Amino acid sequence: MLKKFLTGLVMTGLLITGAHADPGAPDAFVRTISNDVIDTAKTDKAIQSGDINAVVALVDKKVLPAVAFEVVTRSAVGPQWRNATADQRAKLQAEFKILLVRVYAGALTQLKDQTVAITKTQPVPGGNQVVVQSEVRGKGEPIKLDYRLDQIQGAWKIIDVNVGGIWLVQSYRSQFAQELNAGGIDGLIARLVERNKAPAQAAPKKA
Repeated sequence: MLKKFLTGLVMTGLLITGAHADPGAPDAFVRTISNDVIDTAKTDKAIQSGDINAVVALVDKKVLPAVAFEVVTRSAVGPQWRNATADQRAKLQAEFKILLVRVYAGALTQLKDQTVAITKTQPVPGGNQVVVQSEVRGKGEPIKLDYRLDQIQGAWKIIDVNVGGIWLVQSYRSQFAQELNAGGIDGLIARLVERNKAPAQAAPKKA
């Protein structure tokens, strides 16, 4: 289950990299960008050898620019976001970004022969959001992933992803709630800083 979760996380990253894709074609956005990043990961010798710095660089360059990080962070933090100062909000976004990069990077080293197939795209009632459903296919059972996209400044942005029936941002929101209840905004920031200080590691390779 952990392996599937990690693979889902990296595929989330792979599908949020195209800041200038046609906002009228979310399925094409997902398909084109994901294939581009997967091909890069597969052919990069440094990434395939487990060089975590190369993986982090790829994620930082191709994944993060298209993430609506204020939206994602605000959703993950929940109601207490309203009480955070501008400085606290900036720190939360910065540390959350580092956290996600490290998770994506660890999983990216495991990409070998996976491909992505778009299975369905459907609008979310009441706005510009859509959900793109896909499958990550390789050896074993395909991994079903749903991506919630929104149009922000004329471009599609990923604001949440569902892996195995669990929405990622909601999952982080549950984790963050414990830290917020214990130490407030500053306590959550301190915890994220502590987690991000640990050396980044590549995900374990298959036996």
